[in-house]
Amino acid sequence: MATEAEKTSADISKNPFSGENIDPRRQIALNLTVIARLLRNNFDRKVATLNVTRSQWTLIAVVSRNPGATQRVIAEHLEMSEASAGRLIDRLCAEGLLIRRDRKDDRRARAIYLTEAATPLLEQLHQIATASEDRMFSHFSVEEIDQLKDFMARIYENVSRG
Repeated sequence: MATEAEKTSADISKNPFSGENIDPRRQIALNLTVIARLLRNNFDRKVATLNVTRSQWTLIAVVSRNPGATQRVIAEHLEMSEASAGRLIDRLCAEGLLIRRDRKDDRRARAIYLTEAATPLLEQLHQIATASEDRMFSHFSVEEIDQLKDFMARIYENVSRG
């Protein structure tokens, strides 16, 4: 007969979201952490065939949503130092995926843009993301997704207040 520790270990490996004696709020917080890690890891595995790292694809995604952003803004979005963001931008510029341009409103800052060469990569990233989202939200109705979106917005607001 299995010991209590073996039963608990087996339960966790089957479903990390089961937890009979855990406060539901704690369980949800843990679930969000696990889901975020799984999403990142699954996406990383799928984009590995494109020879792009997590840092690179996240930076490309940030620039695609914020064309003309400065290195400082990009670093803030990626939660990294400006120096680290600068090195990553330099690498992607050398690969021909990004370009720096002077800003008319601030001579000291440079604006970062995607190049035409980044378009096929961005399209492939988009396809992988769409397939992942389709799988993640299968068996959810539009109404359930809208409700979840509202819940997540409320959680974000609460967490972002510190």
